[in-house]
Amino acid sequence: IAAITSCTNTSNPGLMLAAGLLAKKAVERGLKVPPHVKTSIAPGSRIASDYFAANRLQESLDALGFETVGYGCTTCIGNSGPLNPELEQAVRDNDIVAASVLSGNRNFEARIHASIKTNFLMSPPLVVAFALAGRVDIDFQTEPLGTDRSGNPVFLKDLWPSSGEIAEAVARSRNPEAYRELYTITPDKNPRWAAVYAPEGSVFQWNEHSTYIQDPPFFSGFNGQPRTLADITDARPLGIFGDSVTTDHISPAGAIRETGPAGLYLQGMGVDRKDFNSFGSRRGNDRVMTRGTFANVRIKNLMVDGTEGGYTLYFGNRAVPAPDKAITPAAGTPAFIYDAAMAYTQDGVPLIVIGGEDYGMGSSRDWAAKGTNLLGVKAVITKSFERIHRSNLIGMGVLPLNFADKADYDRIAPLKDATFSILGLNNGIAPRQKVTLRVQPADAEAFDVPVIVRIDTPIEKEYYLAGGILQYVLTQILK
Repeated sequence: IAAITSCTNTSNPGLMLAAGLLAKKAVERGLKVPPHVKTSIAPGSRIASDYFAANRLQESLDALGFETVGYGCTTCIGNSGPLNPELEQAVRDNDIVAASVLSGNRNFEARIHASIKTNFLMSPPLVVAFALAGRVDIDFQTEPLGTDRSGNPVFLKDLWPSSGEIAEAVARSRNPEAYRELYTITPDKNPRWAAVYAPEGSVFQWNEHSTYIQDPPFFSGFNGQPRTLADITDARPLGIFGDSVTTDHISPAGAIRETGPAGLYLQGMGVDRKDFNSFGSRRGNDRVMTRGTFANVRIKNLMVDGTEGGYTLYFGNRAVPAPDKAITPAAGTPAFIYDAAMAYTQDGVPLIVIGGEDYGMGSSRDWAAKGTNLLGVKAVITKSFERIHRSNLIGMGVLPLNFADKADYDRIAPLKDATFSILGLNNGIAPRQKVTLRVQPADAEAFDVPVIVRIDTPIEKEYYLAGGILQYVLTQILK
């Protein structure tokens, strides 16, 4: 995939015009993009198309396959669309490490596309260059991008626009009236948007049949009173993860898998596969987003050895759908993380998550904490947290804990069938205090591990006692 995308650097006229100028020179030399490369342009604003029009560059971009597909979030949010089915099958069958090059600002695993394993961020003109090359393992200094009509090699240096050429193109694009025209929001500018029905009133009218926006359950049982702290006893692990699990591993992002819990839910609601859209577009529906939490196709739950994706082991008594025949059952029943979490909720069993170093690193994804909460996870115990995700967990009423001795993680990580109790909460908590994690393996004596409550400040304690920051703020409003 080669995509000029993102709402950030596509607003830079110099970068966009450099891409257009490079494309023009490539077309003049007779270069083409190989057919296995999927190309697109999606600027953050329509003004980018004016840049190209003022310099007659769009025709050259179109000739290389860089047609403008729209304005807004596309490839860097996972809206890359499907690949050629035969190519995608070949990638899967042969375990090919396929790549994307994009001018976006997100390159987490499986975010761009489930079949793309490596993602490289770069400027718009470099996206065009790599698209022409058709591969990322190229040395631009010594290897040509292709050959011209006479069979002569064409190097990147032959196509790269000079600073003077870019400056001249920018000068031709400087049109204040175009900005005023395109940035003035009036119904006649976009009649299709203006035609979208929106009910009026001071209270939102929830539609039970909507697959985009639902009334979330964050305030279920809310009474304005702080929660009564109690020990968490006999919890099951929903996931045991290694180091460097990002919020994009945890949070729903990108395309929705047809065979995953969210895809199955949408099909049950009568939504065709072609209309799934992305998790980003359905972030207002907790029923979709909760099903997509921990469902990244690259996440590795150590409880299910050798398997990528949102799977876990369920140690309960309910019938849980088998997610995939490719999973080898260990002790317990393999299940989608969402299905197991809902079964545990019906069993009345609390849940925890165990992680390694830098748990929650990456972007500040609010749904990484929201989804964790809605799956029924009461505590997340790690070697260390990324700072924003730690505070987001508190904001959603989930208790963050660190191993006092990181070596204890190694004792616990293999115990997929153990139960866990967090003792010492019933007497109240103070920032950074130590409590006890009691580990009960299935076939051995219980042992205790000291853990640190990662509520770091008095106000974070208030948020947690309120049940989360939403409940805290609502309580202050009501007061």
